[in-house]
Amino acid sequence: MVKNPFTPTFGVNPPLLVGRDDLIEEFAASLDDGPGASGRATIYTGARGTGKTVMLNKVQEVAKKNGWLVISETATPGFVNRLAMIHLPSILTDLVDQGKKRISGVTLPFGAGGATWDNPTATTVATNFRSQLELVTDILVEYETGVLITIDEIHYRQIEELREFGATIQHAFRESRNVAFAAAGLPSAVSPVLNDDVLTFLRRAERYNLGRVGLSDVEEAIREPIEKNGRQIDAAACTKAAQATGGYPFLIQLIGQYIWRQHPKEKTITSSDVAEGITAARRRMGSLVYEPALADISSVDRTFLVAMSQDDGPSKMSDICSRLGVSANYGGQYRLRLIEAGMIESTAYGEVDFVQPLLREYLGDRAVSLGGQVVDSTQAQ
Repeated sequence: MVKNPFTPTFGVNPPLLVGRDDLIEEFAASLDDGPGASGRATIYTGARGTGKTVMLNKVQEVAKKNGWLVISETATPGFVNRLAMIHLPSILTDLVDQGKKRISGVTLPFGAGGATWDNPTATTVATNFRSQLELVTDILVEYETGVLITIDEIHYRQIEELREFGATIQHAFRESRNVAFAAAGLPSAVSPVLNDDVLTFLRRAERYNLGRVGLSDVEEAIREPIEKNGRQIDAAACTKAAQATGGYPFLIQLIGQYIWRQHPKEKTITSSDVAEGITAARRRMGSLVYEPALADISSVDRTFLVAMSQDDGPSKMSDICSRLGVSANYGGQYRLRLIEAGMIESTAYGEVDFVQPLLREYLGDRAVSLGGQVVDSTQAQ
């Protein structure tokens, strides 16, 4: 039996990445443009499952293909210390002591496609992040290449370290060093970081909010992996599967996985397989995406979303406020918080809609358990 080609796991590259070519090309161009290119500082935001970590994976691939060194980190406590005392010293050891790079135990000539140090061992005496980065970039001048640092899951909880990181990167940029960085995080986590009085440098970074992918791209992302792995899906069934994703990248992989699973020994994936796969994927989306997202917001904000779920499409703010028994001012506060959290988006003046597909149906089924009761303005917080 052929292995299921779809990968509905957060942070794992899909078999075919679609709808992001322009962003990848923009980052690649910034590396070619040299120090001072705006794309050398890039932040990707978006709701859960929109492919933020995948974008970091892709820009790392781009950098390595251009001979750049890549350091991959997550904004958990101590990440700046790890950069200073583990990642950069490991690179310095390779550059100074051997003039070569080691990848998975294989020694390659310097410049052979880049390398990533995800879990290096400290091998030299470290000083601080800034001095280590300066040492590495001074050496890399000879090789006409640089260092890309990617930071996943940036959050205001790590603001002190982010300030230190940002100050060092800003100095590197001012000194025209061959340094680039790309970061990713949820909108609600990134926004307070960018609004920090000290981190004004990051406000000038390129910022991309990863949204939906077009229907034709989604169909390609479903059809091509199926055909490359020896099976077929007819056009109508493929379109039906694509429409069910709502252009949501994670759901492309999840629906793809479940429609493949229905009758994996059959050559053709049918419309019936697609219908069953969509139903299974909807159930799974609840625990994987919706429950964590809803847990991050207040009970009052969840009530706002439940009120929205009563509409078949975009909701009018006036209707939502009426259902909740709150004033337009209170309703506007909910709206802003939920937009910042990446849960809803403005679709027209006075209207909002869900960012994540199928969330409306999920909320409608669970309105009572999620606190779907009507509240009045004295309860609003």
